[in-house]
Amino acid sequence: MTSMLGAADVARLSRRPATPPTWVVVALACAGQFLVVLDISVVNVALPSMRADLHLSEQGLQWVVNAYTIAFAGFMLLGGRAGDLYGRKRMFLVGLGLFTLASLGGGLAQEGWQLLVARGAQGLGAAVLAPSTLTILTSAVPEGAARARAIATWTAVGAGGGAAGGLVGGLLVDALSWRWVLLINVPVGAVVLLGSVVWLVESRAGDGRRLDLPGAVLVTAGLATLAYGISQTEAAGWTAGATLVPLLAGLALVGCFLAVEARTAAPLMPLGLLRVRSVSSANVAMFLSGSAMFCMWFFMTLYAQNVLGYSPLDAGLALVPSSLAVVVGSKAAPRLMRVLGARAVAALGTVVAVVGFGWQSTMSADGAFLTAIMFPGILMMLGAGLAGTPLAALATSGAAPGEAGLVSGLVNTSRTMGGSLGLAVMSTIAAARTGGDRSPQALTEGYALVFRVGAGVLAGGVVLMLVWLPRKISTS
Repeated sequence: MTSMLGAADVARLSRRPATPPTWVVVALACAGQFLVVLDISVVNVALPSMRADLHLSEQGLQWVVNAYTIAFAGFMLLGGRAGDLYGRKRMFLVGLGLFTLASLGGGLAQEGWQLLVARGAQGLGAAVLAPSTLTILTSAVPEGAARARAIATWTAVGAGGGAAGGLVGGLLVDALSWRWVLLINVPVGAVVLLGSVVWLVESRAGDGRRLDLPGAVLVTAGLATLAYGISQTEAAGWTAGATLVPLLAGLALVGCFLAVEARTAAPLMPLGLLRVRSVSSANVAMFLSGSAMFCMWFFMTLYAQNVLGYSPLDAGLALVPSSLAVVVGSKAAPRLMRVLGARAVAALGTVVAVVGFGWQSTMSADGAFLTAIMFPGILMMLGAGLAGTPLAALATSGAAPGEAGLVSGLVNTSRTMGGSLGLAVMSTIAAARTGGDRSPQALTEGYALVFRVGAGVLAGGVVLMLVWLPRKISTS
């Protein structure tokens, strides 16, 4: 009798409400996105402790980060399409469940290989989860100002997750141990899972179609191989065989994927989608923006610790104003979009970021907190928040409802691949400038050059946005 009552209680709890509150849906979707983005950066502070505890080599330490990002980038389009075909709520739960279990496994790892396997599984779970977060949000909120505000919240939470990684990681490592940068995901993931079972409503647009397996294999293998090649550049350089072979192989696999998609009756990614101006232009702009913005957190943290002598926790605290700025920018964007239009706000935000990058490029080896970190960081992240919301809104507009999950996966893929490529290129630029000299002055020159190049990339992005982006969000 007890077991029967328990089953009945579970069934009653899991019965979806007819009209779940919109704020609950937005909160659950944003919580999933926060976990995904946080785990890209939160482990950086914990790497030295991981190496000492698990006796990881330098290459093994690099793979603690790469195992996550490669799986994340490689499976993103597949995760987005699976949500369209099999249900966005279902894929959200599957991705979050895998991510949570993998976090538990990583936190309890006793050997280096166990940690690497767990990080790869985390990345796979994140690739399934991330596209569903944006699709669930856009499906729950009608087109217009309300959706723009919801996307702004999603953008702010995602950017805040990346920004909070250093602070959260520093707090957990200092107060507890490196294991808690992974274990903290378990209780949070469990709460979000329970709330999602109760409150999220299933949606899909598959029309009975089956997953394009050849296309899925090719694009996943291609993106993962490209991501692997990019990850090799910092250690091996751009001209080494260890870098060129996977990069060329990845490009060949992506080319094969496009050829297969052109001939498949039910493709994983209809190539006609790339002819939708809002989708193609916003994703290219997102790629360029991500290639510069992702580097900002990385090199600001290095500058604070390696040059100014900040502790990991102090470096995380130093970036708190920047974290708040990206939230302010993201929340201000919808109001500006109603007045100026999406294209103008995206370009305006990027111009603000260019000013911040230019200011940051004047850094010195004895810089003061206010002028060397806080004020330029605020400008960079305020601009990122202003630009991110209209770009995400444009990228998800103009496509058919049945392609919503795929488009959401494409948005995340563009940003992630842009960030991975940008970080690899910028790391090479910084290393070439320093020439192996680890003095504060030499490191500062390398970091300053990175921010000058970033400013140039973003300036090019402004031109692209003004020329190619639609003026307003499509309602078709």
